[in-house]
Amino acid sequence: MKSTRITNPVESLLLGHAGDRVCGVDRRAGEVTYADMREAVTAYAGRLRAAGVRPGCRSVVVSDDCVAAVTAVLALWWHGCVPILVHPMLRPAEIGFIVRDSEAEFAELNVSPGHRAALRAELDAIDAERRAARRIGLRTELGPAQAGPAAVPPARFGETDELLVQYTSGSTGRPRGVRHCLRAFHAVLRGVGSVLALTPDDIVLSTAKLSFGYGFGNSLLFPYAAGASSVLLDGPVDPYTVAAALEEHRPTVLFSVPRLYAGLLGLVEQGKAIGTGSLRLAVATGERLPEDLAARITETFDVPLLNGFGATEVLHTVVAAAVGPGKAGDPGSIGLPVPGVTATVRDDAGRPVGDEVPGRLHISAESAALGYLNRPEDNDRTFADGGVYTGDIAFRAAGGGFHHVGRSDDMLLLGGYKIAPAEIELVVRELPAVADCAVAGSTDSTGLEQATVYVVPRDPARPDEVRRAVRAALRAGLAPYKRPSRVEVIGELPVTVNGKLARFRLRGAAGAPAGDPRAGT
Repeated sequence: MKSTRITNPVESLLLGHAGDRVCGVDRRAGEVTYADMREAVTAYAGRLRAAGVRPGCRSVVVSDDCVAAVTAVLALWWHGCVPILVHPMLRPAEIGFIVRDSEAEFAELNVSPGHRAALRAELDAIDAERRAARRIGLRTELGPAQAGPAAVPPARFGETDELLVQYTSGSTGRPRGVRHCLRAFHAVLRGVGSVLALTPDDIVLSTAKLSFGYGFGNSLLFPYAAGASSVLLDGPVDPYTVAAALEEHRPTVLFSVPRLYAGLLGLVEQGKAIGTGSLRLAVATGERLPEDLAARITETFDVPLLNGFGATEVLHTVVAAAVGPGKAGDPGSIGLPVPGVTATVRDDAGRPVGDEVPGRLHISAESAALGYLNRPEDNDRTFADGGVYTGDIAFRAAGGGFHHVGRSDDMLLLGGYKIAPAEIELVVRELPAVADCAVAGSTDSTGLEQATVYVVPRDPARPDEVRRAVRAALRAGLAPYKRPSRVEVIGELPVTVNGKLARFRLRGAAGAPAGDPRAGT
C-alpha cells in the first residue's frame, strides 16, 4: 500500500537542528547558521509568494555553489515549487533549452553581471514567446523583502509528487530532465546516508557541484539532514583549490572524484603538504576508481576511502564499498548495494544472468526517479522491469560484489559528468576545415578515462592549423567540463564491414601513433 504521509523536505533539512550550529560556509557569506538559514529561507519564500510565483511550478536556479543557491532551493521547496539547479558554466542557449524543456515559470539568476546580460537576453526571448502564445511567462525578478505577517508554514508534498528535476546528458547530447520525488529523498537518506553516518560535528567538503546529482546530495541533502556543516566552493575546482580548502576549513568528510584525488597525489609528489589530517572519511564517486589509485589515496592520506557508484536516475550512490589496503572484499569491485537497494545484472530481454556474466546493470530502489521529462521513449528504455537500467555493463562476482565493465552506450564518464560524444562532434563538424570527426574515450597513465576527438582534415597538409581551429571551437562552443583533453588529426576514421564508425577501435588508439586509424584492432 502506498504511503499517504505528506511533508516538506525543508522540515528534515532545517527544522530540529541547533540554531547556533553552522550549516553552510562560502567565501562571500562566510559562516551561516541554521537559524540564519531558516530566516533567509522563509523570507525568500515570502518574496516568492508576494510576487505571485505559482506553488507547484518548476523554477530554475542558475548559480555556482554558494549559500545563496542553497537558500533558493530550500525556499522554493518551502513555497511548494520544484527547483532545477543549473550551473552558469553552461552557455545561455543551453540554459534556455532547459528552461523551455522544463517549462519553468521562474528563474533565479545568481551570476556575474557580464553573464547576466547574455542570459537575460535569452530568457527575455522565452518570456516574450510565451506571452505571445498567451501562456504563463517566465519571471526572473522578485520584489524586495517586505515586512508583513508571520511566514506561512511550508507547503506539503506527497511521497510521489515531483520534488526536484536534475538535468543530465543523453546519449545524443540532448539533456534530459530527471524527475525526483519525496520518496527518493527519504530513500537516499536511509540508504547511502546511513553508510556515511554524518553527525552534527561533521564538516563536509564536496568538489562536485550542487547542479549535479552527486554534488546535490553531498553538499545539501546529507549534511543538512544530519545538522552538519557544508563547505561550498564556487568557481573552477582543481587540486590547488581543494588543497587550499582542506587547509582552511579542515573538513571531516571529503567527497570528490578519482581524477581530483589523483591531482592531489600529484601535488604531494611535487613536495606540497596536503592537510588531510582532519578527515575521517574520503569518498570517491563519479568515475571508475583504479585499484592502484585507491591504494595510493589511502596510504598517502591515511584516511578510510569509500568507493561509490550511482546515477542521476537513482538520485545518488546505490552501490558502495570501503577500499584500499587492509580492506576485505573483492579487488576491483565497485561494491555492494547500500541499504534499501537491489542490484541485478540482466540480459537484453531483462532476465537476470548468473555470476561472472556481463550484462546490463539494473537497480531497484525507492530512490528511483519518476522518469524523464518529455522523453517517453527514453522512459520506456531506462525505467523498466521494476527499476532503472543505469546504462552500464557490469557483472556480479561469486562473492557478491559488482564489477563495472563499461557503458552500454557511447557516453563518456569524465570527472563525474556524463558527456555525449555526439555533442562534442556537432561542434567540431561545423568547422569548414574538418571533413569528419569522432570522439572516443581512453585511459590516461593513472587509469582514469579521458576523451579524445579524432579529426579528419579537409587539407591533410595543414594538421596544426586544423588542431588549433578545433581547440578554439571547443573553447567557444562547450562548457569546460565537456571539452576533450586531446585532439588528434588522423587520415581517416575506422569503420566496420558495414561502413559504420568503429568507435571501439578509436578507444584503443590512445597509445598508438597519431594518424593510425587501425590502432586497437
